[in-house]
Amino acid sequence: MHEETGDAAQVARRIEKEAFQEGWRASASTVPAVFAWGVVSGMAMVKSGMSLFQSLGMSLMVFAGSAQFAVLPLLAAGVPLLVVFFTAMIVNLRFVIFSAAIAPHFEHLPWYRRVWYGYFNGDIAMGFFPRRFGPDTLGQPAGKIGYFSAISYPGWFGWQLGAVIGILLASQIPESWNIGFAGTLALIAIMIPMTNNAAALAGVVVSGAVAVLAIGLPYRLGLLLAMVLGMAAALAADKLLFGNAKEEAAS
Repeated sequence: MHEETGDAAQVARRIEKEAFQEGWRASASTVPAVFAWGVVSGMAMVKSGMSLFQSLGMSLMVFAGSAQFAVLPLLAAGVPLLVVFFTAMIVNLRFVIFSAAIAPHFEHLPWYRRVWYGYFNGDIAMGFFPRRFGPDTLGQPAGKIGYFSAISYPGWFGWQLGAVIGILLASQIPESWNIGFAGTLALIAIMIPMTNNAAALAGVVVSGAVAVLAIGLPYRLGLLLAMVLGMAAALAADKLLFGNAKEEAAS
């Protein structure tokens, strides 16, 4: 009995290790882009008037670049904290959608572990995890923790390292380096190979167009609107273009 239990544990560890390696191979190219944005975030916090410890604390506790960039001008202007909190919450509403998509895969875990993984759940995880583990894998936990860890932890370390460098060297890095633009280019390079079918292309086109048209909305609501409409367009295109083929294959 004990030998069978030990063998099962060894198999489980091997599966998670292989899944981690797979996740790392899939997402390693995102780390430089996340690092670049971390540098920009660190520089922005210091230049907005935050102290060294305030900047480090915000980077570690918030870990949400869009929200950080949205609230920094408000903090610098001395607006009420309730307004700052509301702004960050609105900008981060997309994480509710991310969690709704990924959380069912971790229902077997205790609540404190779900909270732990929820902290690391972000744009990169949402970009890779649902593609690897679709709805048909619900109730099949094998490999999911390893894969999620590989696509999340390196990006977190890259972001924090970049933020620390940006915080410490904010006065030494000239604006002419355009580090933020370099990060954007890196993200585009990552996005292009991920746009590998008509449904994904529809989502990219719609979300990009909406983001541009809605750029003037307050609290960066254009970002949330672009994401929701882009996902809706991708789902609709997938249903129209591939729905019949999937139904025929199932029958």
